Amino acid sequence: MKTLIQSPTAPDFVQNPYLFYDTARDAGPLVHWDDYKMPAAMSHDLVSALFKNRKFGREVPPEFAPDIPEHVADFYKVEAHSMLELEPPRHTRLRSLVLRAFTSRSIAALADGVETLCHALIDQFPDDQFDLLDTYCTQVPLITIARLLGVPDEMAPQFLKWSNDMVRMYTAGRTRSDEDAANSAARDFMDYLKVYIDGRRKTPSEDLISRLIAAEEEGEKLSTDELITTCILLLNAGHEATVHSMGNGVKTLSEAGINPTWLTPEGIDRTVEEILRYDPPLHMFTRYAYEDIEVAGHTFKRGDQIALMLGAANRDPAGWSDPNTFDPTRAIQTNTAFGGGLHFCVGAPLARLELKIALPILFDRCPNLALAGTPQYANAYHFHGLERLDVTI
Repeated sequence: MKTLIQSPTAPDFVQNPYLFYDTARDAGPLVHWDDYKMPAAMSHDLVSALFKNRKFGREVPPEFAPDIPEHVADFYKVEAHSMLELEPPRHTRLRSLVLRAFTSRSIAALADGVETLCHALIDQFPDDQFDLLDTYCTQVPLITIARLLGVPDEMAPQFLKWSNDMVRMYTAGRTRSDEDAANSAARDFMDYLKVYIDGRRKTPSEDLISRLIAAEEEGEKLSTDELITTCILLLNAGHEATVHSMGNGVKTLSEAGINPTWLTPEGIDRTVEEILRYDPPLHMFTRYAYEDIEVAGHTFKRGDQIALMLGAANRDPAGWSDPNTFDPTRAIQTNTAFGGGLHFCVGAPLARLELKIALPILFDRCPNLALAGTPQYANAYHFHGLERLDVTI
């Protein structure tokens, strides 16, 4: 297994990680990424297989669990009940309860509201150059998930700040200041939701929080701590990936010279999948080995970690012809943008719905939309999204 060195915070890598992925993949399906001190799966086949391999998982084996520093105790109190960080049987129970409330019918019912929201946001666009990431790409998924949960629209800016502070914990090069901000955000988020959930227990509505409270799986309901964490997870993950997908998508479509057929009812599904494949919003998930096992010629010991490289898998020439070319006419095939296996993103249908509605409306209402300069990606790996998206219309 070849060892490669590449800082995830290096400016060239932040702006274009795909050159490194191509080099790494040429060295084999599995390489050792020295900066992360772990093997990294680079090929589409290997990443897909590892997502489904139950000998690897998200939850750290108990004997390898690190001590939690006091200054991030509140952040990890939230994480302790997160579906993202758990394995069966707790993961199975939590996910089943959430899916009982987060149904395909409830997601489909959001379509008219998303469409109305998109038009309302575009109506407020300024005449001069402005940041589309802030005024549109962020607002569509943030307000939509807030409304789905049933929390007030006016809380959206506060949710955004809490979310942004918390997700810094997952980025390369995080600082003590980032950790303090994340812990404070987690504490404030928990305090707010505890009061709000208590109110919904007394006066239920038709929103997702009320359905989560009512959901049962074999006589079990979500505890208050589980409800709080699930709401935070849905608010954070429910907009974070979609913001980046939409921003990256507008950038990519604009740079490619948009073809109107890409955004028609007949073409939009392929376009959205190609956006997600070509420039996905998250580039890496990690897993722990649960037993000694050999993968791609390397022996993993229990507790060893491996990085699953989503961005590299989605550009694998063994999976797609000419993978570094953006081609919305490709036939749809499964990519890894939303993960896979037990942890496949529960919000993927909502994200796809938002993209399929928001992008056609944007380019239809703003036919002269143009990038103002070259958009820059934020230094926030393993997230891959823009700092801002300045445009003129």
